Amino acid sequence: MKTTQEARLNSIPNFIRALARLAVLLVLTVIFFLLRAPESGLASDITTIGVRQTNNELFVTAALQPDQKLIDDLASGLSKDLVFYIDLFRHWKVWPDEFVLGMKIVRVLQSDPIKREYIGSSTEGNIRTIKRFKDPDSMIPWGMNIPDLKLTNVKALEPGDYYIKVSVESILRKLPPVIDTVVFWVSTKEFSISKDSPLFRIPAVQEAR
Repeated sequence: MKTTQEARLNSIPNFIRALARLAVLLVLTVIFFLLRAPESGLASDITTIGVRQTNNELFVTAALQPDQKLIDDLASGLSKDLVFYIDLFRHWKVWPDEFVLGMKIVRVLQSDPIKREYIGSSTEGNIRTIKRFKDPDSMIPWGMNIPDLKLTNVKALEPGDYYIKVSVESILRKLPPVIDTVVFWVSTKEFSISKDSPLFRIPAVQEAR
């Protein structure tokens, strides 16, 4: 009788461990399908990279074409964190291309269809701008476009061939601590894309006489 009771007691920790493993497996399966579910329509793409030099200043324009999933997520009330990297590279024919400088812009799009609140914020360095919109249709174009970003003064650059690399990442909101610990290997990015502009020339600066 005693042996039977001891066997039952010993089986309890094994049962608990089995349940714990099953729970973790279920959580991993759900997160895997949420993160890997196929998206409808075309993927997000960088459609515009414009570069112009005016009064010795280098200006960059960039635009992201969002996919349908991003649009639907915002319409349903999900927030989106978009990180833009605008990087200047010098092109070399023999040596690897040289990173010169870059800027990081963080766009946060918050949507609340119930309260009809649509708020976007843009952070460039220590400067943060907040705007309110009447609907997602007016917020999305603002969040996806970087108009006339003043990148640098061309007088600080050596003469040569250059190009702009624009990279955009959509960052997932932070997972709950327990799940985050278990699935530390899961990517925190919904997507990450980049595109280069055509080469452009920085001429030698003419010294004033």
